[in-house]
Amino acid sequence: MDTGGRARKIGILTSGGDCPGLNVVLRAVVKSLLLGPGIRTVGFLNGYHGLVVDESVSLDYEAVSGLLTRGGTILGTSNTANPFAWVDMEPGSIRSPAANRDRAEPRDRSDDALATVKRHGLEGLVVLGGDGTMAGAARFHKLGLPIVGVPKTIDNDIRGTELTFGFQTATDVAVDAIDRIHDTAMSHHRVMIVEVMGRYAGWLALMSGVAGGADVILIPEIPYRMDAIIDKIRHRGQHGKRFTIVAVAEGAGEMGGSRVVRSMVAHSPDPVRLGGVGAKLADAIEELGGHAARATVLGHVQRGGSPIPSDRLLCTEFGHRAAELVAQGEWGRLVAFREGRVVTAPLEATEGGPRLVPTDHPMIKAARAVGTSFGD
Repeated sequence: MDTGGRARKIGILTSGGDCPGLNVVLRAVVKSLLLGPGIRTVGFLNGYHGLVVDESVSLDYEAVSGLLTRGGTILGTSNTANPFAWVDMEPGSIRSPAANRDRAEPRDRSDDALATVKRHGLEGLVVLGGDGTMAGAARFHKLGLPIVGVPKTIDNDIRGTELTFGFQTATDVAVDAIDRIHDTAMSHHRVMIVEVMGRYAGWLALMSGVAGGADVILIPEIPYRMDAIIDKIRHRGQHGKRFTIVAVAEGAGEMGGSRVVRSMVAHSPDPVRLGGVGAKLADAIEELGGHAARATVLGHVQRGGSPIPSDRLLCTEFGHRAAELVAQGEWGRLVAFREGRVVTAPLEATEGGPRLVPTDHPMIKAARAVGTSFGD
């Protein structure tokens, strides 16, 4: 690529919810570019917020050393900073001063983001994020900004890839919690409910539930019936099992009912915050079945901590592949995992809503075969 004699330089940012492995991808991108083609990297702070207001740091070799085991993201992130529907607020704020006065009107500041890229003399951007982040990346690419996307989310629900980094570590955390709760469930002869994240997709609940030996797994893709859950608990009791473990996705809903919404966040690309289905289930099980029930919400515990080895490996390969795309000038691509290997796809492959669990998924069939109930 002709750079007019200038040193080659790209930008990178992490956007959306944090997850294990973000720092590992940063490390792999920066080191691969520096040690290979000699391309420098500028990191933008707090997701698209830093790109719009031009807050950045230089990422040299030393800056990314020691990140292999470190959770979170050294660049910070935001799941409310949308350059195409911008509302003035600091990262982490619930609302802006203007919104306090009277619902500030979002405005398009994508031109400011593009100006930041030009000001720094960047060839393009590497963007790490989920479906909302990738939707923004695809829009920027259509405006002429060269972008490579790397998909992350503990929910594993991004189209275009069969696996996102962060998911395997979050599953490991959830399984560890279910394992521990088994002890209390057996000791107190109770129904113990573990509520995991996942938004509208049930991948996290399905995989952690199966690996943790949950007796009932409830996912958004299969609406549940309370009588089916009560029947399962009673059936176990009749066979000498005086406890039951329920793994439930935060987006699971009762047949004919609706999902449980914890709160709404104004000016967010995804304003709905799910949560509370575990407590709802516990109350219903005690009222309808007469069984003592307790709910544990894992929440943000699933997002933190050091990535497990399988995620470190995936992140390193994802980051290296992104660096290769940058070096070769292959923009508008998404690094993806399909059929057991790392490949690439168009950025637009992420469009079309979340990637849901097929109701005929082999893991669902296997779980049913060993006696697991899905509440249907």
